[in-house]
Amino acid sequence: MKRITVVFALILLLSAVSLTLISNIHLTKAQTTYYTINHVDHKVEVLYSGHLVITDTLQLSGQIPSTLQLGFSTKYASQVLKATAHDSNNQTIPLVLGMQGQGVTTFYGASLTIPQEATQTITTIFTLTNNLLTPTVNGFSLDFPAYPTLTATAPQVTTTLDLPFGSVNVKIEKPDGTTNTTSYTTSNLPAYTTMSATATFSSVYGYIQKVAIPNLNRQLSIMPSGEVSCIDTYKIVNTASSSVSSFKLNISFDAKNVVGKDQLGRTLTVEIQDSNVARAANVSLILPVNTGESAVITLEYKLPRVTQQAGQFILNLDSFPYLDYYVEKATVTVMPPEGAQIVSPKLTNVNSSTDLSRNVFQESLTISREGISYVDSLLPSEDVTQITFTYNPLWVSFRPSIWMWTVAIVGSILIAIYKRPRKVSVKTASTVTTAPKTVSTPVSKPTSSTPKPEASISREQIKAFTDAYEEKIRVKAEIATLDDKAQRGRIPRQKYKAKRKKLELRLNNLNQTITNIRAYMRNVTGNYAEINHQLEVAELELAEVEKLIKALQTRQDIGELSLEDYRRQLEDLERRKTKTEATINGLLLRLH
Repeated sequence: MKRITVVFALILLLSAVSLTLISNIHLTKAQTTYYTINHVDHKVEVLYSGHLVITDTLQLSGQIPSTLQLGFSTKYASQVLKATAHDSNNQTIPLVLGMQGQGVTTFYGASLTIPQEATQTITTIFTLTNNLLTPTVNGFSLDFPAYPTLTATAPQVTTTLDLPFGSVNVKIEKPDGTTNTTSYTTSNLPAYTTMSATATFSSVYGYIQKVAIPNLNRQLSIMPSGEVSCIDTYKIVNTASSSVSSFKLNISFDAKNVVGKDQLGRTLTVEIQDSNVARAANVSLILPVNTGESAVITLEYKLPRVTQQAGQFILNLDSFPYLDYYVEKATVTVMPPEGAQIVSPKLTNVNSSTDLSRNVFQESLTISREGISYVDSLLPSEDVTQITFTYNPLWVSFRPSIWMWTVAIVGSILIAIYKRPRKVSVKTASTVTTAPKTVSTPVSKPTSSTPKPEASISREQIKAFTDAYEEKIRVKAEIATLDDKAQRGRIPRQKYKAKRKKLELRLNNLNQTITNIRAYMRNVTGNYAEINHQLEVAELELAEVEKLIKALQTRQDIGELSLEDYRRQLEDLERRKTKTEATINGLLLRLH
């Protein structure tokens, strides 16, 4: 009886195991045979900034899977910055980075969740850092995935290496052979192949600038006339082993009157270069940016006017056009005229990366993105955004009217004060009335008074005053230079603080010396007192001009002034500043 029970239990156990194995075999067979990879295009592109864009296009047949994995060797995992996917209809396909194959530790990639309506052509785009690009004597050496890593065998894979213009003498070394061409094909690529390749090539200087671009701030200001002015501000950090003396910044094909400036406001030489896919402004720097240093470059240009339709103004905004480099963080701010009201996009429709702010007189729309390159211009989610706003032309006269009424009110008050009746004192009236009666009286002898002794100042004090004043001018110039170096990242922060504190202490001592001697100069008679008075007037003028320049820059930053008005007023203020400084220098020469 016991033997029968044991035999029966063994039969049941074997049956269960057999059924499990059979079901797993059928499941595996179903999972591996319901779609086929016909062909894969593996494109590796080097951007102008040295970053890599790896594009894999898969041609599938059969039933499209609900999930799909692909990637490359884990050695590139730390170099991946961004990944996107779409089908041939530009429908975005969600993906998750950081996936690893089951039991394959060398595989790193992305898992795609493919919608049912997706086409049979799937494209993934990976953006990698420029750390894989190493300078050589005549050019560069590039480490890249020779083939994509797939979870199924691919009958044919074509790899294309797309290098910037000016790259020659290309040699690609990989485990399955060496080639001197930028395109090669392999057949029957096994699943989970993680093969790396090394490409060496010569390059003309300037066609690849290995840099990091932490941020791009783009500000579009719309004038009441409908004109659109744009200001692009880039921060560029040189990560190459050589200095950077020029840089190409991409702009819209519609950009006109392009002007380049550095962070000190100095005008830079700009050369416009057009290609089939992009327009670039090649900006030549006044001083080269050495390794590890940073620079701020600003491009100012005009865009086409906004269009008007049914009483509304429409701006078709291409937020981030074709960029042949990688920007870590970018923002675009659109500022309509003062008094305009943004109709669309509505506040309820914008996502977390878009901000619609509304102030008392002005509204603005800000779009923020991370990890921007030309790849984003290919995505439907980054397509042209239509911004619609309404605007009453009467707002053009709003601020002039405010100023006119202010001047009129202040002028009326001053006139009223000036014309008010003056009271005549009793003592004065009595003196005037009794004066005729006292004409015949003897003139009294004037009371003698001891005159106040005049203050005196020596030549040594005058020399100390001029020396201190000239030293003060030099110290202020040195502080400005030090601030500029700190802003450009050319001096360590701790060293900057210590040196600036020392200069400020020196400046305070000089100001104290000037104040003490100036007290004597006010009490003397002659040229010294007059020169001191003229110096004080010139100092007030200089302080006022500097204050007006700062206020003007603030108004221009918030879009209150057009670029032409800003330049014209800045030129006038700079002319006043130069004239005042020349006056101060001339007065100091008179004291010598």
